[in-house]
Amino acid sequence: MDVSIAPSAVAGDARAPPSKSYTHRAILAAGYSEAATVADALVSADTRATMRSVEAFGGAVDRAGSTIEVRGFDGRPEIPNDVIDCANSGTTMRLVTGCASLGAGLTVLTGDDSLRSRPHGPLLDAIAQLDGRAESTRGNGQAPLVVGGNVQGGEVSIPGDVSSQFITALLMAGAVTESGIDIDLETELKSAPYVDITVEVLADFGVEVERTDAGFAVPGGQSYRAEGGTYHVPGDFSSMSYLLAAGAVAGDEGVTVHGARPSAQGDSAIVSILERMGADVEWNQAEGTIDVSRTALSGVEVDVGDTPDLLPTVATLGAIADGDTRIVNCEHVRYKETDRVSAMAEELGKMGASVTEEHDTLTIHGSETDLVGADVDGRHDHRIVMSLAVAGLVAEGRTTIKGGEHVDVSFPGFFDVLDGLGATVERS
Repeated sequence: MDVSIAPSAVAGDARAPPSKSYTHRAILAAGYSEAATVADALVSADTRATMRSVEAFGGAVDRAGSTIEVRGFDGRPEIPNDVIDCANSGTTMRLVTGCASLGAGLTVLTGDDSLRSRPHGPLLDAIAQLDGRAESTRGNGQAPLVVGGNVQGGEVSIPGDVSSQFITALLMAGAVTESGIDIDLETELKSAPYVDITVEVLADFGVEVERTDAGFAVPGGQSYRAEGGTYHVPGDFSSMSYLLAAGAVAGDEGVTVHGARPSAQGDSAIVSILERMGADVEWNQAEGTIDVSRTALSGVEVDVGDTPDLLPTVATLGAIADGDTRIVNCEHVRYKETDRVSAMAEELGKMGASVTEEHDTLTIHGSETDLVGADVDGRHDHRIVMSLAVAGLVAEGRTTIKGGEHVDVSFPGFFDVLDGLGATVERS
């Protein structure tokens, strides 16, 4: 689907979807339990992949709107009857790989072309350290994966700078092993707030995690039990970032974003980033609302080591701001659904942005940029699509984004929300 955006002012109230990160973890945590309800969930292409995985391991999933009823496998995953297709969801594949390592038999996991190009080697090696079986069928650390071995726990050493999802997978699986898992981080942990999210969700399911000098430890023999039988998913700050950015660059009369209650999400840093850039933004944490309106922005330096999903949003803001916006510590952002560093450099470049791309740094020269409408490629990546849509609000002329349907991965209805705020949106 192609989506065209014309220069537009936006105003009014909007609500970002529930958190994708929390929803993934909550669905799988419910699967590890005997039974649980996940309320206010994000139902998207990615989270459906996690639901299918729970069912493949012997659970049952019933959904009514944003409420998901899960009958879990109570810490003892069955061996799936068929291959688990994780589609485009890297979170699903990595979290489910940990679960598959508990099985006495073997589970085969695969996904689409993009997912089969993403690295999983450190997680496979960690499972092997636990005497499990974890192999890439092509021997390159990429899916398809074959995983099993009835892991009982132990100690692992793993780099922390490839994907925090590896740590999450081990923590979630380790809680139901016999002896638990001690994780020794070989390098600094990147995207640390995502592990904080995991620890928060596990605590809400009654699972204890310990932070150690070496990294993390999760005692074995634990049971997943949601307090009161229900877990409520908070709003998603990654998705919220596009609405806040839209308000900051095109909200002449202001935009109010709802569902912004504090949580462990690192991407809530978008509020402080906007403040540093000079945006007119106010966060009422008690009410869970953020008000933002258009004002002149100035370039800043942003370290995305802990917030990789914000890179596309910040890059777009940088193209509209005065001065240089330097996005640093971003090498790991190259290993998402696409190489988001190069993707944003190239697609914003098509719109007239002056950009300097280095291996670990992306600099957008706002003072040398006048955005113009162009035909751009969303790269089959929901975050690239939504960020380019924000750029289209202020570019001179019409911007047409290829692959607009990919917003369904994390923000189904994104273009409806944008349209409701007054943007000129056409789909074909």
